[in-house]
Amino acid sequence: MLGLQNYGSSSEGEHSDNEESKEKPAKTQEKATPDYLKPIDPKLSVAKSLAICAAPEVVPMGTVAVQRTIDPTLKEITYNPKYEELYAPVKGPENPDQTQQMKAPRNTLAGYVEKAHINAFEFENQRRTFHTYGYALDPTVDEVADGRSFVGDLQSAYDDDGKTVFEAPKPKKKRKQEKNDNPQDIEGFLGPWGKYENEESIAKPNEQEKAELEEILAKRHRRNRIPEDKPLEEKSILHIKDAYDYQGRSYLHAPHDLDVNLRTNAPPTKCYLPKAHIHSWTGHTKGISAIRWFPKTAHLLLSGSMDCRVKLWEVYGERRCIRTFNGHRQAIKDVAWNNRGTQFLSASYDRYIKLWDAETGDVVSRFTARKMPFCVKFHPDNSKQHLFVAGTSDKKIICWDTRSGDIVQEYDRHLGAVNTITFVDENRRFVTTSDDKSMRIWEWDIPVDMKYIADPTMHSMPAVTLAPNGKWLACQSLDNKIVIFSALNRFKMNRKKSFSGHMVSGYACQLDFSPDMSYLVSGDGDGKCYIWDWKTSKMYKKWQAHEGVCISTLWHPHEASKVVTAGWDGLIKFWD
Repeated sequence: MLGLQNYGSSSEGEHSDNEESKEKPAKTQEKATPDYLKPIDPKLSVAKSLAICAAPEVVPMGTVAVQRTIDPTLKEITYNPKYEELYAPVKGPENPDQTQQMKAPRNTLAGYVEKAHINAFEFENQRRTFHTYGYALDPTVDEVADGRSFVGDLQSAYDDDGKTVFEAPKPKKKRKQEKNDNPQDIEGFLGPWGKYENEESIAKPNEQEKAELEEILAKRHRRNRIPEDKPLEEKSILHIKDAYDYQGRSYLHAPHDLDVNLRTNAPPTKCYLPKAHIHSWTGHTKGISAIRWFPKTAHLLLSGSMDCRVKLWEVYGERRCIRTFNGHRQAIKDVAWNNRGTQFLSASYDRYIKLWDAETGDVVSRFTARKMPFCVKFHPDNSKQHLFVAGTSDKKIICWDTRSGDIVQEYDRHLGAVNTITFVDENRRFVTTSDDKSMRIWEWDIPVDMKYIADPTMHSMPAVTLAPNGKWLACQSLDNKIVIFSALNRFKMNRKKSFSGHMVSGYACQLDFSPDMSYLVSGDGDGKCYIWDWKTSKMYKKWQAHEGVCISTLWHPHEASKVVTAGWDGLIKFWD
């Protein structure tokens, strides 16, 4: 505005204005020039004395008497308070429920910490003196320190005149020790091992003390001993009336009146993905832990459950439950057939392995090593059907002879519980996996592992399946992958082939191959069933099979598209 007022007020402008004022009359001049363009007289201008306040103090009406208070617990304030408001004393009634400790101001969880300025050398000096001699200067700050008050062992402090470790107080008096450093005195030579004065030698216990010690040790032994359970009544229940046919053959005999040849060794020419749920076997009251096909023909299915029972099911016909075997106190962990299918083993958490007759339902023999068996396998050779191996919780693989009931071999090299046993190389060797995240390969009947496979990237592999052609081992790894090892000479991991997409961490989900080796099938921890293509490692199909964990999957060895799944919901399902 001031610039506009002075605009055009130069000497030339003044000269021209004077000439025009002479020529024109005064009235026309007043009409031609507007008032807001006329220059202001400097004497009348207030621009020099005018001071503009950008933020004047404006107190709204009615708020003069209101005083703002700040909560002392607030961490952030959204306005700019005055000094008086910020440091005003805390007002209001006291909380009657608070203890004296809760009322005290705190700036840490433990209380109120005041800043203290201590010389670092002096602090370390006093700390070491306290640890060495048991006393230090009193660090109290409320009173004036006189340098003569101590904490800790006051007597030692006054005896040593309060000297610190850096001032080296007088050494403590050492106890007198008997000396004889003469090496020629063979009998009486003491060296540095001489006794101190007034030292009491520990005498051998007398008869009374011996008896007391033996009693204490016997009590400890009794406390640690596992109580011997009374033998449980072992029984089996036959659920069908027609256990024998018109020729006197039992249910173990494979039927002939089917559209599939169960006695052939040739696999189906091409396998297909299952699409529909065709049957559910119900009868177990708790989750299933293991399922096994009847050897070669697969016309029966054996299942072990956490309800302590083993059941035998029909796969064809009416698909009934044929027989229930009761004989364990705790959950079944694993089951295994012999080659002919006449007998099977059941391993349980009650530390017993029992050999059952599949036709009569009787227990043939019982085996225990006082440790929990996690897996059992008969030797696959027909000439060695009296031998079976079991992986136990105490890191051992134990071989029993069913004829005598004796342990004939122990393989003790693992560093964790043994999870799986798989025979390879025409049954001359077997592969074991363990909780120690390693794989060991053993020659039969030689208790030293011939190969040890452990890698920092490997995880525990609680389920292993041999491929139908005997060349590959598919291992369920607990990092949610299926890893493949060669089952021939080198037992090398095939890093190009790995199957993922499922969630198995924490579960020993049993996996299986299709008979023509075109697919790999596995359950997972969410109850889903997954099928991958063996050649490309691509996931072809997944579906919700069970509520809870789908613990085991088996592909029928003579059917092109039939799969059995078992879950912790107590169901066994048949898919086609």
